[in-house]
Amino acid sequence: METLQVVFLTVFVFFLIVTVHEWGHYFFAKRAGILVREFAIGFGPKLFSIKRGETRYTLRLIPAGGFVRMAGEDPEIVDVKPGQTIAVRVAGDRVTRIYLDRLDERTNVIRGEVEAIDLERRLSVSLNVEGESERYDIHPQAVMIAKGRETQIAPLDRQFGSKTVGQRALAIFAGPAMNFILAFVLFGAYIQMAGIPVEPPDRLLVNEVLEGMPAAKADLRKGDVIDSINGEKIGADFDKMIGMIGESAGKPLVMTVIRDGKPVDIKLTPVLDPESGVGKVGLTAAYPTRQAGFGETIVRSGVLMKDMTVSIFEGFKKLIFGEFKLDDLGGPVRTAEVTSQIAMRGITQLTSWAALLSLYLGIFNLLPIPALDGSRLVFLGLEALRGRPVDPNRESMVHFIGFAMLMLLMLAVTYNDILRLVRGEH
Repeated sequence: METLQVVFLTVFVFFLIVTVHEWGHYFFAKRAGILVREFAIGFGPKLFSIKRGETRYTLRLIPAGGFVRMAGEDPEIVDVKPGQTIAVRVAGDRVTRIYLDRLDERTNVIRGEVEAIDLERRLSVSLNVEGESERYDIHPQAVMIAKGRETQIAPLDRQFGSKTVGQRALAIFAGPAMNFILAFVLFGAYIQMAGIPVEPPDRLLVNEVLEGMPAAKADLRKGDVIDSINGEKIGADFDKMIGMIGESAGKPLVMTVIRDGKPVDIKLTPVLDPESGVGKVGLTAAYPTRQAGFGETIVRSGVLMKDMTVSIFEGFKKLIFGEFKLDDLGGPVRTAEVTSQIAMRGITQLTSWAALLSLYLGIFNLLPIPALDGSRLVFLGLEALRGRPVDPNRESMVHFIGFAMLMLLMLAVTYNDILRLVRGEH
């Protein structure tokens, strides 16, 4: 596979699983009537930004996730106080734009000193204009301009905190849920592309040949039927094939394959794998497959979801009990590296890997770690039990600290990934 295609597929996999996650938050927030200010892929400085309707869509520099910024989650409107001089633009008997600075440069506006203003409930402003008090209604989508920045006001009924616990929990949970749905669909697509083993299996097929390894140099090809090794029949005995190759490190062997209905003798010498201490030729074998039916695809997708979920939690268990080395941890750099390596093996394997990444992202985000969706759901659960919300300032502080710790961890593993790449380790 060409390098440009591999890069494109690697970026596409990241973009797909993050966009689907954030779209879940976005869709159910909009459905609840919440004002979504920004839909972002990535963190850090903006690379691209476009506004459509009420929402700004941005692509940011650091490919470590994304976010949906909802009105009311953080302080976002400059506080306007009585006695402050502002300018307003009125259209259709309602204020549509509120200017807080550079008032002398504004045209077609009304200038006055604020007597009273309510941007959340009554949506009105009273101004002292040349000694006379004038009251204006404010449009619910009015825009405030300060220091060159435009911010749409958010009436109370458009803010995240004004919605029911159920509506807010659904908007939060929808992100991971979309990842689970995507993983299920991708596992189904993988099963359709890869097929399912014929039962009972009667032979082994060459499924993949790794470049630069003895199998590739000896011209073994995908689809070859592995008939025998050194004259000994293999049949469908996968372990027997692995064992014979493993015991032949540095020793020539003859692998007979059936290609286009004819036997072909392939001479090759397994190389010693330093990690396992056994011989390797650089091929993977598989049983003959058939097309999966619709029902089989659904069932096997569910089985893969279950098996991969168990595997992911086993990994979390090792992290909790310290059964790992720093080199075992990987960040966006290693994920991109592995994704590119899998992309070179073909779209079938990449589809399976993308499904696993989507499943992992959904599960990881539901962990009760500050700044993640799981932690926010915990706070909503406490609110439901207590009958009143946790102090927003305390909750924001918890999430801020959690986010800072996650970013520090991300920097550490990214630094480790870069050092590993510089040293040429894989």
